[in-house]
Amino acid sequence: MTARQAAYEVVLRVFEEDAYTDRVLRSVAADLDGRDRALAQRLAFGTVQRVRTLDYAIDQLGKRPTRKLDPPVRAALRLGAYQLGFTDVPMHAAVNETVELVRDARLERAVPFSNAVMRRLSEGLPALLAGLPDDTPTTAALKHSYPDWVAELWWQTLGPAQALALMRAQNEPPERVVRVNRRKSGRVEGRPDPDLPDALHVDRIDEEALASGLIWPQSRGSQLAGLAVGAQPGERTLDLCAAPGGKATQLAGEVVAVELHPGRARELEQNCRLLGADNVTVINADARRLPTDLTGFDRVLVDAPCSGLGVLAARPDLRWRAQPLPDLQHDLLRVAAERVKPGGTVLYSVCTINPGETEEVVDASGLRVERVGDEWLQFRHPTRPEFLQTLPHVHATSGFFIARLAT
Repeated sequence: MTARQAAYEVVLRVFEEDAYTDRVLRSVAADLDGRDRALAQRLAFGTVQRVRTLDYAIDQLGKRPTRKLDPPVRAALRLGAYQLGFTDVPMHAAVNETVELVRDARLERAVPFSNAVMRRLSEGLPALLAGLPDDTPTTAALKHSYPDWVAELWWQTLGPAQALALMRAQNEPPERVVRVNRRKSGRVEGRPDPDLPDALHVDRIDEEALASGLIWPQSRGSQLAGLAVGAQPGERTLDLCAAPGGKATQLAGEVVAVELHPGRARELEQNCRLLGADNVTVINADARRLPTDLTGFDRVLVDAPCSGLGVLAARPDLRWRAQPLPDLQHDLLRVAAERVKPGGTVLYSVCTINPGETEEVVDASGLRVERVGDEWLQFRHPTRPEFLQTLPHVHATSGFFIARLAT
């Protein structure tokens, strides 16, 4: 399998089978070498992210709506259009490889059509893309390939200039950062981050270091949330939504890590063993229905499920399936308030940029706000300085909202 064939399989299965981009890529690209695997990821991720813009271009220049095309043809044309519009892949290679993908799908009757569409795209796509306006939320959503509701939310929350910068930033590859695991000793190459003590910027993920537990891929925004918990030796911390374990394994002291889904709970246990986090006890349970004896914790971490609007660069299909989850977030904060001891602290974090899941959830919790924003001024929330908010277009990391609360 070539890199383009792997990328094609990802695009096909994401949109026709509702699969997850990263999981499909991991499966289909397993036998590719590092260079081809990186190319497959770039093509697959970019095509999934840009699919709204690509479909518009195919509709306009191909003279047939993408929704009416055979799924293999649709996937091949999307991948080909992405290469023509957003990469430096030579035009002839993009056209020829796309046609071959259709032929490999045993749709010989669609080969002439696919070839004609790719020819028209190669001639007209640059001008079409350059001519797309982005002066309103609706036009920006089309040009930069986001759902309308996301563009409208950011337009209202951040203003046009910041919203556009954020949209552009999350169409670029995410930072390549790992967390150095201080529980194990070993040398790892990379550039230390000036703000976060265990963050290391790397050119590539060292697979041997990862397999031996020396490092853990984790954005700086996520690492900041783990640090902000402030867990100390001798304390007890409850992590209510713990898988896959990046933050749980950052924490000192005794940690009880809760995960609802059995498969993810097993993965969490495996990751804790890999990283040598023998201070973490994993419980497979619904955080809203915990045993009564799980109480009296010094700290509770609520890294809540959310719309994920701060991690769209790393999770390309998420923008097409994202949903705000304020009701669940309110429930989890209520549980945290019940399980923390008097005078203890609750750390609430979500990887999104949406006031309805961030400050509004905290404001409604009734918990007292501690000014965590004063501890990391560079990541302070732009309008609520008592909180932290990393922003992809400002801090070049994933978007995390972080609040520290007290009972």
